[in-house]
Amino acid sequence: MKRKNAKELLADSFRELAASKSVDKITVREIVDNCGYSMATFYRNYKDKYDLIAWDYAQGTARIMERINEQGYSWRQTLLDGALRFERERDYLKNLFLHTTGQDTFILYMTEINYDALKKHILAVSGMDSLDEQTDMYVRVYCMGTVSLTCEWIFGRYQTTPEELAEVFEKSLPVPLHKYLL
Repeated sequence: MKRKNAKELLADSFRELAASKSVDKITVREIVDNCGYSMATFYRNYKDKYDLIAWDYAQGTARIMERINEQGYSWRQTLLDGALRFERERDYLKNLFLHTTGQDTFILYMTEINYDALKKHILAVSGMDSLDEQTDMYVRVYCMGTVSLTCEWIFGRYQTTPEELAEVFEKSLPVPLHKYLL
């Protein structure tokens, strides 16, 4: 059985607090008090609560993206797993979208984390050391679009299922990226 480390327990503490409180009102002191850690432990692991939020989101994204290389695990399944995650975490994500502001907005974090994960996968399957400028732009525009649509879906603009959302994401993949993902 894998035991959770301090980073994971601090993230769990934050999520627990965010279930009943606006994230902009949650303090580092509350996070550490909630899980019995010290402020020093928090700052050894994160620079601030926004760093914790980004790390937590990145971990979930990485767990989904890592499965792409498994036998029989398609890009479509990756997208579906992402959409199901967004559905499960809808209230938490709404709190993040509504209550993070300025340079540290969660939407910017989410876009950058998705971009980094997708870029990493494409580099791995292509054997390239870096993306050419045009491919990089396709990856970035795809991530910006999917994050924007995800936000609108989370807030109820679209009443589609996670399966339908994954289909839209799959069909909107720029053609030059097909060779890496489909």
